[in-house]
Amino acid sequence: MRFNAFNLALLAVALVAQPAVAELEFSSGERQVDMVELFTSQGCSSCPPAERWLNRLTQDDTLWKEIVPLAFHVDYWDYLGWPDPYAEADYSNRQRMHRLQRNVGSVYTPGFVVNGAEWRGWFQRRPMPRQQRHAGVLTARLSGRRLDAEYESAPADALLNVAVLGFGIETPVAAGENHGRTLPQEFVVLAHTTARPTDGAPGKWRLSLPPIARDKMTDRAGLAVWVSEANNLRPLQATGGWLPSEYLAAQ
Repeated sequence: MRFNAFNLALLAVALVAQPAVAELEFSSGERQVDMVELFTSQGCSSCPPAERWLNRLTQDDTLWKEIVPLAFHVDYWDYLGWPDPYAEADYSNRQRMHRLQRNVGSVYTPGFVVNGAEWRGWFQRRPMPRQQRHAGVLTARLSGRRLDAEYESAPADALLNVAVLGFGIETPVAAGENHGRTLPQEFVVLAHTTARPTDGAPGKWRLSLPPIARDKMTDRAGLAVWVSEANNLRPLQATGGWLPSEYLAAQ
């Protein structure tokens, strides 16, 4: 194939147009990072107050360093008339698995799970329980869409969990219990995946970021990474941080 001056100019423009994605590193530090899971639904009239509480964590000075929040949207309220566009059956099943593992007493929304344990204190406006124990350092390095993670304290069968989170979401709800309301939501899980240790080496993982459906793309995104045992959803350590817009452009 021959390249004339015009072809080379087009190639140069195309290369310049490609987003430059620098390598990112996320690290937990030695102490346990608190992981907060909120199980919620746009079809649940009781959920907006819990979501407003979670939303405020975007302004918390300890975000990502000491606390990693996630909002899992469940699908079991969709039958009420509003199909939550961010709900997944897998997220409903995750909450049910918490119940089977006795991490929570029942399945409901809004439902908080903090460090793998049910937290009902939110309903009484109590402070969230915090962990200060030594948990070891979880490090994750992102290069393009490839993620490499290490956790020295990992059991042999430990799994790595990766979730891409959406921010600045505002949804006008046209039916169901929240009919007529516009719901602002942060920390929304847009995609989630798990990985076993790479080549059977405990505490080391390599995988690609989970893809985000086009209808769920947001202007601002974050990454949550945590380690759990193969048969227990309780997080052993977590980390996370903001994703530059270039990562969304590279989808």
